[in-house]
Amino acid sequence: MNRGNFSRAIPVILIVIIVIIAIAAIVSLARSIFGGDTASGPTEVDRGRTALVAVDVTRAVRLTERGPIVADENFRSYQITVTPTSRTMTTYEGYLENVIETKTYPNNTPAYEEFVHALNRAGMMNGKVLPDDSDDTRGVCASDHVYEYEVLQAERTVKRLWTSDCKNAKGSLNSDQDYLNDLFQAQIPESRELIRQLDR
Repeated sequence: MNRGNFSRAIPVILIVIIVIIAIAAIVSLARSIFGGDTASGPTEVDRGRTALVAVDVTRAVRLTERGPIVADENFRSYQITVTPTSRTMTTYEGYLENVIETKTYPNNTPAYEEFVHALNRAGMMNGKVLPDDSDDTRGVCASDHVYEYEVLQAERTVKRLWTSDCKNAKGSLNSDQDYLNDLFQAQIPESRELIRQLDR
């Protein structure tokens, strides 16, 4: 290439370089504004964890367990809800959730703080909320138990994950449900007896 041809090529090369830099800048700006797929998982987990370990009076955590899908008369479920001021366990019969029994105990902020940090270390918010129909637990694991774990603020769900005892319905929770259940049940002194009564 002679000197004349090279000097004519320099502006073209510069334009190509500027265009590439501009495209890279636009892509980077779009990702920072709208977020990318790679950021959605960690952001969601962090939001759930942040809400989980918050201890103001509007916060709460809840476990819901339902049994196998059977006749309305035989269907059983229970909920344990813990807030900075109270701990409540309610057992239900039927799909309309007729209350069998409720036990409520007082709570305090230091106790709640220890509890939610234990849940956090146990991975209660590990997992990504499933999209649309995949997150619907109706009819899931008909022959066994389904577990839902929620973080709430002002009685509204911030994040909810679920799993089940059925191998084909592992849900959105990516943690040890038995350990999480033990932590919740340990907050209610009579929880074991209330659960045993549901099995009768």
